Amino acid sequence: MAAVTDKSACSKPTWQQQLNEAFTQIEDLCRFLQINPKDLPVSQAAAEQFRVKVPLNYAAKIQKGGLDDPLLQQILPLSQELTAYPGFTDDPVGDLSAVAVDGVLHKYQGRVLLINTGSCAIHCRYCFRRNFPYAETQLSKAKETEAIRYIAGDTSIAEVILSGGDPLTLSDERLAGLFSRLDPIKHIKRLRIHSRLPIVLPDRVTDDLADLLGKQRWQTVLVAHCNHANEIDRDVIESFERMRRQNIILFNQAVLLRNVNDTADALCQLHEALFNQGVVPYYLHLLDKANGTAHFEVPEAEALKLINQVRARLPGYMVPRLVKEVAGTKAKQAV
Repeated sequence: MAAVTDKSACSKPTWQQQLNEAFTQIEDLCRFLQINPKDLPVSQAAAEQFRVKVPLNYAAKIQKGGLDDPLLQQILPLSQELTAYPGFTDDPVGDLSAVAVDGVLHKYQGRVLLINTGSCAIHCRYCFRRNFPYAETQLSKAKETEAIRYIAGDTSIAEVILSGGDPLTLSDERLAGLFSRLDPIKHIKRLRIHSRLPIVLPDRVTDDLADLLGKQRWQTVLVAHCNHANEIDRDVIESFERMRRQNIILFNQAVLLRNVNDTADALCQLHEALFNQGVVPYYLHLLDKANGTAHFEVPEAEALKLINQVRARLPGYMVPRLVKEVAGTKAKQAV
């Protein structure tokens, strides 16, 4: 039967359907990308330690047969993940020592982070929480009351940060319920959401979601996670537009990754593309040293050279702050 080309003749899958239909097997992903797994050090053992998950929308941005594609590098499990390296741990930024009550990380003055869920729309191979014990620490419905009580009891907390996993994998109803419980806590001035979904599953940012985020009494900030300009397509641009119409403040944080964005050209293209869509460059993180991620590391001295090259080519407002997170410190550390 001939393929349907008229988009109006077929209904687009919902974001939930797209999430359920994500690639979870190396063989299926490689077949779609027209890649022979034997041409790369692809590792099933690595996938068993940290499973594959890639939405079709994201996989479709990867060049067919492109073994060096910067998006492919972020999602394909490789044998290097199985090698132990000195200084790499399961808890590289000291999250576990910062747990105040279940689901709440209180590292920094004036703000707390809620681990809302262990679910993500995509499994990025460099993830610093790939070994995080979500089953023990995430904010389940049963634990939410204690978390709310903790936030209400500390008037120094002006900002609540939703993280995970990815908080936008939660339903609108679940998010609305959480917001309704946070709303009476008057010392909350800002709500910040860290999410990769506007990039990897942009249909999640529906008009309803943007309206929900935008109508709250506090300032709502969305920190996207985009690492390469090739991740930005029309659907991503539309997700940003929906949020901007609701006066949601948009930032981006990227991770500096070997063979992904470790050139001045790649970094300049990324941050100029983001700024053109109303997204302010925020952080460029050095790799958090989680076990299984060492092959992505860009040494600090090389990172400094790169960011100086970016500063020489872009106006200052397009240049992200190069930072690293050190366990036990009171803020991100400038590099």
